Amino acid sequence: MTTQAPKPPLVFYRTGPMPCPYIGGKVERNLFTELDGAQAQRLHDQLAQAGFRRSHHIVYRPACPGCNGCVPVRIPVESFRMTRSQRRVWNKNADLHVSTTIARASEEHFELFTRYQNARHSGGEMATMSFSDFRAMIEDSVVQTELVTIRDSDGRLVGACLTDILSHGYSAVYSYFDPYEDQRSLGTFCVLWLLEHARKRQLDHLYLGYWIAECAKMTYKSRFQPVEHLGPNGWKTGALPDSTTSR
Repeated sequence: MTTQAPKPPLVFYRTGPMPCPYIGGKVERNLFTELDGAQAQRLHDQLAQAGFRRSHHIVYRPACPGCNGCVPVRIPVESFRMTRSQRRVWNKNADLHVSTTIARASEEHFELFTRYQNARHSGGEMATMSFSDFRAMIEDSVVQTELVTIRDSDGRLVGACLTDILSHGYSAVYSYFDPYEDQRSLGTFCVLWLLEHARKRQLDHLYLGYWIAECAKMTYKSRFQPVEHLGPNGWKTGALPDSTTSR
């Protein structure tokens, strides 16, 4: 009888200190590990529940000395109820066609991504990404990943969201949309669609990444209620933390 060799332990690394991209004057460090092999999907499931996020084949979580400002958040699908404002956004976009496809980059998507970056995040590193960089972001995944594509009634691409599929939920990796369609509130619509689609697939949670109280661009995440956040004692529902200091 042959015996299987023991699985190698998961090895975590820590990045060197870098300027925090979200809070001025802060220093960022991340704990990360690589997803690889037949266990990648299972490990991704487990690490998502521990507050990790995926980028390419790496999963990471902020580990900054003296700061716990990046708080993992997720929405419990069955408990979520649209507000009146969110219902208006949903109804306003009833003409849109949303589909899910295998995560593949295209010039059409890259052009939309570039317009979005230039309008919303012109000072960020992603604004200078080449098509090759963009394709790696979309396609470099060793877990189950889909690209949610949003088109208007004329077939024009107006939004997209790179989404990982977990055994228990969705993880919204990155979304981009037409920055000149403000009246549609496409960012909100995308989250609402993911929640509705997760409900149809009987998934438990939608992971929205990190909440940072001092970052205005994260405010939208608190508008989806109830919201769960991960703290020292696990996931809990309640008011989101309002401080970056250690807790």
